[in-house]
Amino acid sequence: MTDADLARLQQRALVVGGVALMVSAAGAMLDPGAFLGGWLASFLFWLGIPLGCLVIIQLHYLSGGAWGVVVRRIAESAAATIPLLALAFVPLAFGLRLVFVWARPEAVAVAPDLQEKAAYLNVPFFLVRALVYFAAWTAIASILRRWSLRRDEVADPYPRRFRLFAGPGLVVYGLTITFAAIDWGMSLDPHWYSTAYPVMFGLGQVVSGFAFSIALAMALREQEPFGRLVRPANLIDLGNLLLTFVLLWAYVSFAQFMLIWSGNIREETTWYLARETGGWLAVILVLMAAHFGLPFALLLHRPLKRDPRTLAAIALLVLAMRLLDCFWLVVPGIPGAHAFHWLYLTTPLAIGGLWAGAFVWRLRGVPLVPGNEPLVEQAMTAHGH
Repeated sequence: MTDADLARLQQRALVVGGVALMVSAAGAMLDPGAFLGGWLASFLFWLGIPLGCLVIIQLHYLSGGAWGVVVRRIAESAAATIPLLALAFVPLAFGLRLVFVWARPEAVAVAPDLQEKAAYLNVPFFLVRALVYFAAWTAIASILRRWSLRRDEVADPYPRRFRLFAGPGLVVYGLTITFAAIDWGMSLDPHWYSTAYPVMFGLGQVVSGFAFSIALAMALREQEPFGRLVRPANLIDLGNLLLTFVLLWAYVSFAQFMLIWSGNIREETTWYLARETGGWLAVILVLMAAHFGLPFALLLHRPLKRDPRTLAAIALLVLAMRLLDCFWLVVPGIPGAHAFHWLYLTTPLAIGGLWAGAFVWRLRGVPLVPGNEPLVEQAMTAHGH
């Protein structure tokens, strides 16, 4: 994919996003509940990519390794789009009462347990927390990107500051994404809770970040000198990291299910019962096979990870399953939601098209190979079998 290809991709993405947005807006007037359900699921999916990329950048600064140089500029450009996704949150802010039971005063008035949680689950505090989350994520992404681009022009006199900043940055991410998972996902059913849910939520974002970064890096390998970074040894490392986080996501997801199933407490099992009926059981089977089983089997084989096309195909499969998983988590928890609605097709395209256009614009403005980075030479000469 050349720079001209990226320019065409940007234009097409913006056109698709704009058309899908208009169609979705028309659908919102016909069925506001279906629109907001699809919009929330789509928002969480697309937000997961830049946030997952933000985690990847910081993990690389803490751990080192040539693999990070391959995806760094892609991840930085993705993380720079977080403010755009803050704008995508606006329709949800105006439609809270159609999505969240706790946002309806008449529902809280007849539910003693919701009254006990009202100090946390109330509309003003919910919106303030969202502003804090986006401000924290934007600040971390902006600082890391600015430092990285500045190092392209002149050698960094304080290279340790990346590592020293990344540690606290990951702590801030861990805290904010925990509360964001509670606010935007778990509180769809305010009578239910799970300590594993925020962990599963965050791991899913890292999986999305790795899958997206890997797929795009493989698409950009024809550009030089970036193509010299896409070596078998680096591909194996990236494939192993994707496999690791897929396994972690699957482990936490299964652990949550097993604990709730073995406990068999009515207040806990209702969350899964809503996601096993009305066609959602088929979604579970697809996720088990294509989000875990198939990637696990394929990524165990080194020859498959060494091949850019195969690795990109696996990453795209995982990314598609992340979108399906977001819909499975969100839509069954919305009162009166449909198992399928045409708005579930247009809302991902609306947010995704506009986001992709902004991402490509950010990516085209920077060199794909970081400058004054000692790991670049190591990445270009890495050997793997």
